[in-house]
Amino acid sequence: MRAETQANIAAIEKSLGLLAKRMGLETAAHRLEEFDARVEDPTLWDDPAAAQRLMRERQSLLDKMGTYDQISQGLKDNVELIELGEMEGDEEVVAEAEATLKALRQTAGAKELEALLDGEADGNDTFLEINAGAGGTEACDWAQMLQRMYVRWAEKRGYEVEMQSEEAGGEAGIKSVAYKISGPNAYGWLKSESGVHRLVRISPFGKGTRETSFASVWVYPVVDDNIEIDVNPSDIRVDTYRSSGAGGQHVNTTDSAVRITHLPTGIVVTSSEKSQHQNRDIAMKALKSRLYQMELDRRNAEINAQHDAKGDAGWGNQIRSYVLQPYQMVKDLRTGHETSDTQGVLDGDLDGFMAATLAGQVSGKSRAEATSDD
Repeated sequence: MRAETQANIAAIEKSLGLLAKRMGLETAAHRLEEFDARVEDPTLWDDPAAAQRLMRERQSLLDKMGTYDQISQGLKDNVELIELGEMEGDEEVVAEAEATLKALRQTAGAKELEALLDGEADGNDTFLEINAGAGGTEACDWAQMLQRMYVRWAEKRGYEVEMQSEEAGGEAGIKSVAYKISGPNAYGWLKSESGVHRLVRISPFGKGTRETSFASVWVYPVVDDNIEIDVNPSDIRVDTYRSSGAGGQHVNTTDSAVRITHLPTGIVVTSSEKSQHQNRDIAMKALKSRLYQMELDRRNAEINAQHDAKGDAGWGNQIRSYVLQPYQMVKDLRTGHETSDTQGVLDGDLDGFMAATLAGQVSGKSRAEATSDD
């Protein structure tokens, strides 16, 4: 058996070991039986929120077990084919099985990385906020480009994307936008995007000069119903104001938008897409999620480092640069991961950057160490 094939087999076995450890393979079948028994309980849906959580947990376990079995069986089948092909001198069978193992190694590696999304809130849905930074109209246009990029990324993954609020720019683009993104590990994947994003390009607004623009991205998890976050009513100020922009016949006619300010921390959240009652509910959930993120920051050194590196939009703390002129390059300054396919990235091809950041966090590398390796 060739050395490359043996290396592929060893890598797949390593990934399987990690997958087995992360999902608790020894007890997985028993836990699935417990889930199935609870699903058959006729009183399950008396509490819809609890029932939905249980169904998500059951499906997550099923997915993990299915992934493990598929990779394990694929490894076994193709090793047997290679051995059989070598015994019979059938080079075509051997070559085909070796190619399959090579592809399986990539799949197993991706699943191994995904299995590392085991932080306290990694599996949760997430809120994503984008704010234009230094650069005026250029920055507002850049913020809108980021908006499109993240929406495309989420839609490619099959995530549900729901706008919470949006503020248009003065001449073009947006000053800010907030989304709720729902799907498996939405927060776990997107949390690495928190930071300042820098764009360098020729201005599209008639200047013909090379311009640098900044926008900041905030990502924080949607708080599950089983996580208690107490907010003292005396600590918040609730303001209502008229909605603006397209959205419905009532827009600009009723004070439907809601802004909540958390006085002790200065956190401000808004919602302007629905009725006043719904907007208040959405804003309170967003506030609790922000407060929960602060608690995660205090308890998790990796997340602390991520947010410490984020800084303010435009003041030298960018995590990623998108250079469109005089050359084409997107580079993450934390990991050194880069690509010349700038259009692909702006169309939502972000998995490579997210994976590199996650792997760096898991390995314990600091931003300086990751940069020095490049």
